[in-house]
Amino acid sequence: MICEWCEVSHATHATNTVYWELPDGRKVICITETPCVRCVACGMEYQTEETARAIEDQLFLIDTNELNKQLTYKELMYKERILKRNYFNFS
Repeated sequence: MICEWCEVSHATHATNTVYWELPDGRKVICITETPCVRCVACGMEYQTEETARAIEDQLFLIDTNELNKQLTYKELMYKERILKRNYFNFS
């Protein structure tokens, strides 16, 4: 896999911990075991555009009042949705 930062083919799939601001800006949550790309050449760890969009969409679709300060990526993705789709995504 090619790293998007240094463009060297030493990147691999991994997981890491990220901190994400809720859409309403009330608080930040810690999401552990989040899929990421890790590059051994430059040391960068980053989320793909798809993973970032999945997190953003899920945070718009669930009741964020029920979220703990920390949860795993899978726990976040399995939260019951109160909307069927993200009506705020205009891309």
